[in-house]
Amino acid sequence: MIRGIRPLLRGSTYSGVLFAYCGVPASLPLLPLALVPALSWRSAPESVQIVLVLLLWAVLVGAVGLARPVRRALVVSARRLLRVPLPNPVAGRRTSGSLGLDRWRTPLWLVLHVAVGWTGALASGVLFIMGLSLPGNWLGGEARASLFGTSVRVSGGWGWVVAAACVLLAVAVCVLVTKALRWSAPRLLGPSAAERLALAAERELLLAERNRIAHELHDSIGHTLTAATIQAAVAGEVLSADPAAARAAMRSIEESTRAALEDLDYVLGVLREEQSGTAPTRTLADLPELLDRLRHAGAVVEPELSGEPAQVRGTLSRAAYRILQEGLTNALRHGAGGPIVVRVAAGPDGLDLTVVNRTGARTGPGPGAFPTSGHGLPGLAERVRLLNGEFQAGPDGTQHWRLAVRLPVPLSA
Repeated sequence: MIRGIRPLLRGSTYSGVLFAYCGVPASLPLLPLALVPALSWRSAPESVQIVLVLLLWAVLVGAVGLARPVRRALVVSARRLLRVPLPNPVAGRRTSGSLGLDRWRTPLWLVLHVAVGWTGALASGVLFIMGLSLPGNWLGGEARASLFGTSVRVSGGWGWVVAAACVLLAVAVCVLVTKALRWSAPRLLGPSAAERLALAAERELLLAERNRIAHELHDSIGHTLTAATIQAAVAGEVLSADPAAARAAMRSIEESTRAALEDLDYVLGVLREEQSGTAPTRTLADLPELLDRLRHAGAVVEPELSGEPAQVRGTLSRAAYRILQEGLTNALRHGAGGPIVVRVAAGPDGLDLTVVNRTGARTGPGPGAFPTSGHGLPGLAERVRLLNGEFQAGPDGTQHWRLAVRLPVPLSA
């Protein structure tokens, strides 16, 4: 019995009892609506009228649970008062299970909540009253306790024992009421199978979006930092001998970092779930500006354009820009300082992208090596795979590295 009292010392049991007994006053306004039809049937026996009142009352209580705001309020209340980990209901959509048995889980919970609340309130109330009032009568010597037509006469010191037992039983009822609601809440208020599928789909979309944002951030910020590092080294080397070239390098750093800040501001806004600005779109139309920034960094770039790349639109153009940006960033980081060949061939069936650079020890100003995360090429491969393209990266002979991508997406995409 003492073990049964210990849970009452916890705040979750106090709040759970409060939550259970709140169903009593909440259901009282519906009781008159159930009494009217039952009392109008005057010829029925009293027992039949009582059963009819209880059934109508349960139906009215359950009907309240069909409203979506009621379920959301019950979930929040159970989570805070019963301390049950319940996720919020999926809002803004009707799941396939909402038309079946899952639709009636909330009404069933509400009826159970009211039934348990009334049962617990009546039982614990009667036991507490008996436990507190009987000892006062026993001071005179004898007392008789009556409940539902049954009378028990207790005399002597046994009265105090019965009074203590009544109080302990009342406490046990409170604990059992809380345990019953805590056990049933996840099963009736928790997400249904259809809602779990909807939550999993939403989480999958969220993870895909975050993965895409990570790729965008890696491509944009990684390229900018690489180019800015080399440009700063170039500016430091020629600051005295060629101030004009140094100023050009500094202007290039300013332009590239400003573009990267736009990308970073958008990405942070999405990650914080704020109302971010319009996403900056980099397409093949921005390729000349990208190549100019590389030239300011001291790289020799040899573009070879064929077809009509300017006619490439939408996802294909944006993906092509990011692929070339990452390929050129890798060429700056790991190249030997020779010319970087960039080929863009727009054909009637798709787009071919190629970046070729020399390999070996880096020459010229700037650091000899760059720390890398190792996510560049895997990220490119994943991006190309999602576009149903072909990806190749590796040595091209003994002194060159070649990145080749084919995106077989129609130009009208």
